[in-house]
Amino acid sequence: MRIVVLVKQVADPLLPVSDLAISPGGTKVLGPANVPPVVNGYDEQALEAALRIRDTGRGECEIIALSAGSGFAIDVLQRSLTEADDLVLIEDDSLDTPDSSLISRALAAAIGRLGAVDLVLCGRQASDWDHGQVPLSLAELLGWPCATLARQVTVDDDIVTVERVLSDRYQVMRCELPAVVTVTSELGELRYPTMQARLQARTRRPRRLSLSDLHPVGNHDGGSVLMGLSLQQETRDCTLIDGKDGAEAGRRLASVLIESGFVAGSQGAT
Repeated sequence: MRIVVLVKQVADPLLPVSDLAISPGGTKVLGPANVPPVVNGYDEQALEAALRIRDTGRGECEIIALSAGSGFAIDVLQRSLTEADDLVLIEDDSLDTPDSSLISRALAAAIGRLGAVDLVLCGRQASDWDHGQVPLSLAELLGWPCATLARQVTVDDDIVTVERVLSDRYQVMRCELPAVVTVTSELGELRYPTMQARLQARTRRPRRLSLSDLHPVGNHDGGSVLMGLSLQQETRDCTLIDGKDGAEAGRRLASVLIESGFVAGSQGAT
């Protein structure tokens, strides 16, 4: 069995907005130069889903991590190599885009080039744009079924079974392979690699592809164009409430909240 896990390099989602900036062209969010990017958290959980399938020991299982983008930080993506059997990078400046159309076509062409792929696992969405469109577009391009929001993924012969998260329950879905499955956080975090796996990963290098290697992608034009970005500006006013004792301070606080419209005052309140 061959499993492809999609991984994406993103800016650290835990960075405060005050540490972010917009690129000179107004089309990219930039983090501090001294803070490295990270692997999208949902994608790490998709990799964990692949490892659990391999742990069942039902025949040979090859796991390939696949990423499309530009300016890859190899030290960051090295985590994928510690657990996956191979890492394939599609690198092109035009792939540094929020447009899911071009990304999906590049990934579909790369998966077709790999050949004999049985299952594609990916995070439910990426923490940078939060679109969640690439897995669905990819399944459409490949002509495969797509099961979403999986908290558990199992494979038996040519059938993949997914426990799909709903708002107040879960739903069991089954479909024939090959298929695309998106994984959500309820599946659990990616296991910590062993020291042996980390040492072995240092001796391996990712395979690199360019868009020119993937002829089915066609031109580099996408389905949408980003016109510009801006960061939301936040301002805060702080009013200190004091009094000779707690009771007086409480009355003053209540008065300020009522005057500001945060709470409704009652007639005759003191």
